[in-house]
Amino acid sequence: MAKAYWIARVDVHDPDTYKLYLAANQIAFAKYGARYVVRGGTFECLDGTSRSRNVVIEFPDLATAKACYASPEYQAGLVHRKAASLADVIVIEGYDGPQPGA
Repeated sequence: MAKAYWIARVDVHDPDTYKLYLAANQIAFAKYGARYVVRGGTFECLDGTSRSRNVVIEFPDLATAKACYASPEYQAGLVHRKAASLADVIVIEGYDGPQPGA
């Protein structure tokens, strides 16, 4: 079964309130087996548009990734993110097929 990912691009305009979101989301992430793949980090936009912060979070599968987002634990913290930032967030299933050169 393929893993799944949240991919988030965020512009934070209220860092203090955003910190409340970061603290609150840890409860849901721990409950649903989330793992940070990318969290902030230096980046360079090579094409298109970007936001100031990028995050990729891995989940065991698509159903778990969706359940985490819908969970009461995550939704409780989400109000802080929405108040403190503009964000684009997608959930996407990973790929387990053939790879280049394989």
